[in-house]
Amino acid sequence: MKKLQVTAKQSRREGIPLTDAAKHARALARRPFPPGAHGPESRTRLTDYGKQLREKQKAKRLYGLNERQFENLFVEVSKRKGNTGEMLVQELEARLDNVVYRAGFAKTRPAARQAVSHAHFMVNGKKLNIPSYRVRSGDVVTVRENKKNKGNLKEAEDVLSKKENLSWLAIDSKTLSAKVTGKPAGVELQQPFDAKMVVEFYSR
Repeated sequence: MKKLQVTAKQSRREGIPLTDAAKHARALARRPFPPGAHGPESRTRLTDYGKQLREKQKAKRLYGLNERQFENLFVEVSKRKGNTGEMLVQELEARLDNVVYRAGFAKTRPAARQAVSHAHFMVNGKKLNIPSYRVRSGDVVTVRENKKNKGNLKEAEDVLSKKENLSWLAIDSKTLSAKVTGKPAGVELQQPFDAKMVVEFYSR
């Protein structure tokens, strides 16, 4: 599968940092406008479709999914009863690479995706290297013993001990593990994209 690269130019296009990498924030600070020949002078007004498309692109790029993955996920949640936008965010948050990022085991989602791909983690005691794997309540994500002294994970215990737990993720800094206790709700569903407009995009 082709590796997805999240570039600073894409962050400028979407108007938000798509990762926590410092260069993305710097790029937006220096040039707080979309890339292109006309730069800040461009005054193109987006149609409703254009606005919906941009929100979909933000969500897709923020979580590191390709077009087919994102559309398949939307089709899946749209078949359920309930708020489709909220359920979409909950399923995106449940991806293993995102949980690794939220738990503080990686500084960015791309870094988390790479660490999962390199089999640095276990889920319920079993080695897993699938970033798109979706965890469920009761699952425990743990750093593998032989990976605890690798890269950023060397400092993980200190970082995690100062990290505030999410309502749906219980983090244990001593064992370098995170237990899924539920699903994001309330303010935790708020993201730098409009999930309602994503639903509207696919519901045309």
